[in-house]
Amino acid sequence: MIKTMSALCLAMALLSSAHSLAKNLSPHEIISSAPEAAWRKVDPEQVLRLSLATGHVYIELNPLLAPGHSDNMKKLAREGFYQGLSVYRFVEGFVAQGGDMSDSKTPKSGKKVIPAEFAKATAEPLAITPVAGPDGYATHSGFLNGFAVAQDASRKLTWQTHCTGVFAMARGNEADSGGTEFYVALTPQRYLDRNITVFGRVLEGMEHIQKLDRTAKAGQAFNVIKDMVVLADVKTQDNSQFRVMNTDSDSFKQLIQARAHRPEAWFIARPDYVDVCSVAVPTERL
Repeated sequence: MIKTMSALCLAMALLSSAHSLAKNLSPHEIISSAPEAAWRKVDPEQVLRLSLATGHVYIELNPLLAPGHSDNMKKLAREGFYQGLSVYRFVEGFVAQGGDMSDSKTPKSGKKVIPAEFAKATAEPLAITPVAGPDGYATHSGFLNGFAVAQDASRKLTWQTHCTGVFAMARGNEADSGGTEFYVALTPQRYLDRNITVFGRVLEGMEHIQKLDRTAKAGQAFNVIKDMVVLADVKTQDNSQFRVMNTDSDSFKQLIQARAHRPEAWFIARPDYVDVCSVAVPTERL
């Protein structure tokens, strides 16, 4: 019994030591030292490339939580629906919205209007990597498959949260009125959660969204969309590959702790708290 207890105490001490070490690592150190197993390659079949005047914006879709919107957006991209359209609405600190401002273009294979997917209902609770502490907009919040998410008390209703860089579908007053008009959130807009379908996030290229014109200039086309394609379809011209940190990995769990505890020597006040939109999922170009 004494030997068993000693072994248990040793194990607990080792765990405590490892936890303390993890707490003392900065976010940068955690990311740079993360093992290969802590990362996943992004499937190019689930990546949209939005081409703007200043460069490309790469967007990972979220078919787990919004399969209908992810599929419809790929159909629209593949038929060239967005070629020559524009990002016609830019509200500073809010969203950049694009699509068919005239509402006159008819899709060929994609649908103009599809049922809303505000949240994903599951028969059993869906396991997420949690962010501890109160969330003013949901009972639970955390990460699932590389996306910031939230859940109700039962954990059987899960939705992607409106953090900076999310890709979502604009709509009218009717819930099921969206289908082609997308937007990218410029800052967190959590009050929109469960009011609009969120179905992706920007992996790279937010700077090109920020460079968009705020207002139309006389005699010039306004924020023209050169094209939107599925990355897998243009691999001979664009071999861009990305990886994101597995949000259920130990490295990412350590990253959440580091973002909350702020172990860097520079910090004087440490709130010991972080919200789901303040933990950016590490993303790298391969």
